[in-house]
Amino acid sequence: MSLTNRVMKMSNLYAPTLKEDPAEAELASHRLLLRAGMIRKQAAGLYSYLPLAWRSLRKIEDIVRDEMDAAGAQELLMPILTDAELWRDSGRWDAYGPELMRLHDRHDRDFVLGPTHEETVTSLITNELRSYKQLPVNLYQIQDKFRDEMRPRFGLMRGREFIMKDGYSFNATQESLQETYDAMKQAYANICERCGLHALPVVADSGQIGGDTSVEFMALADAGEAALVYCDECGFAADEEAAATTVPVTEGPGDGTLQKVHTPGLGTIEAVAAFFGFPENGTRKSLALIAEDGTPVVCIVPGDHELNEVKAEHLFGAYHMMTDEELEANGLFKGFIGPVNLPAGIRLVVDESLRESKKWACGANEVDYHFTGACPDRDFEVDEWADLVTVKAGDPCPHCGRPLSGARGIEVSQVFQLGTKYSAAMGATFADENGEEKPFLMGCYGVGVSRTLAAIVEQHNDENGIIWPVSVAPYEVSVIALDKKGEAFEEAARIADELAAAGVEVVFDDRAERPGVKFADNDLMGFPYQVIVGKRGLANGTVEFKDRATGEREDIALDTVVAQLAERIAGECR
Repeated sequence: MSLTNRVMKMSNLYAPTLKEDPAEAELASHRLLLRAGMIRKQAAGLYSYLPLAWRSLRKIEDIVRDEMDAAGAQELLMPILTDAELWRDSGRWDAYGPELMRLHDRHDRDFVLGPTHEETVTSLITNELRSYKQLPVNLYQIQDKFRDEMRPRFGLMRGREFIMKDGYSFNATQESLQETYDAMKQAYANICERCGLHALPVVADSGQIGGDTSVEFMALADAGEAALVYCDECGFAADEEAAATTVPVTEGPGDGTLQKVHTPGLGTIEAVAAFFGFPENGTRKSLALIAEDGTPVVCIVPGDHELNEVKAEHLFGAYHMMTDEELEANGLFKGFIGPVNLPAGIRLVVDESLRESKKWACGANEVDYHFTGACPDRDFEVDEWADLVTVKAGDPCPHCGRPLSGARGIEVSQVFQLGTKYSAAMGATFADENGEEKPFLMGCYGVGVSRTLAAIVEQHNDENGIIWPVSVAPYEVSVIALDKKGEAFEEAARIADELAAAGVEVVFDDRAERPGVKFADNDLMGFPYQVIVGKRGLANGTVEFKDRATGEREDIALDTVVAQLAERIAGECR
């Protein structure tokens, strides 16, 4: 349904456009939303949504509500301000980090401006949902959220205040949780499609939210903050933080016997590979770090891959790479670290991809020397085999083995299976079929509404401005009067009125501006369809119709334009 059937006159529209690109805008979405008069910066990471952007945001919210309600979720609204005691109960008061917006009231009590509401909703249902017979329950809200970003940037992509739909399910069994989770995944896929986003559901790391199972929907865009890999053959997709596969490796040089080779000054993988005339994949990269518990660790990965920071954090906690002083204290030499003759007390963790490799080219733990032919179990002992590498394009798909493709994406939504992470910590239980108290199995489901708006613009723009999909366009049609008065102006006003009466959302460009200015502004603002009314066309009984997405133009008979456009828009996804 239309938000309103009243024609919006451009002369009354509050959309102050900019002729030049703002200096601080790096992304297309940031630049174009500012230039089109849709957002304005109030402070770092804080933006006002002007009327055009607000209309599009309301449409995105309506699509979200429609899909959530259809999936059986119920909307509510919880306070933005949250008692810090709930966060202490869950353990996130300390674990969340400095991004948590903390404040205290006049009584010196601590509060949080919610970035998410797991604690609040768990507290809400505690002692309210008492029996398995009341489950499952799926609740959601659409609300402003807050994160104290160190470096807010990229406009709506990473702000300190943003609009989010957050949802939470409470289930009695894993089977029930899986059903809700699957329903939410499908609803999120529907939301992306209806918003005109090309998005992939990718396996993701659960981050601060927690839980064991997570999928995020990534809108593909060159400006995306996240790197991901995907398979065109079987549909597998994952972000680089979570993707796991067995990397094919090349055996190192030599005949398999352990040989020490003088490699003066060759402290990089590139230099060592060139020296031996082997691909980087035939070398072994050693990285030294200090685990959260203070244990010194050496990790080894294939030479052409990087240590995955997220996977390393899961293994070692809040680790850090060794400083030069720490390397010296542990008897290690930068550029020449390896598994053979590793100093005592250092934990050796090796990537799973190297488990079957028997001829390693690696550092010799001696300045200016490397080994060839180093062999696990024979020449050194591995303390632990683990998934350590960051998967990249060209690696084999873990499902079908075909080479993976790489892309960048914008996270617009994410679903989690939380299990009992919050319910157990906060004492939220229900009575099962046997009368036994059990913690709820929970799911969490988030949509970045304002981020979705930016992602849409990232995918739908050209050199002239935004190209809104009809479903989320602030107005569906702009009627442009080429003359400031007279017959063409009156006909344009009549067409706008009749389109509005037919349920079409219309903006009427009635301004006393040159045609070129009107064309530029309408393209910049991105209305999907333009009806251009001028004397020349009227003399032939026609108006000009322009499809903003394709740039195609055609003349349409004056007496059929309203019916044609109304029918066309009625068939579009709203």
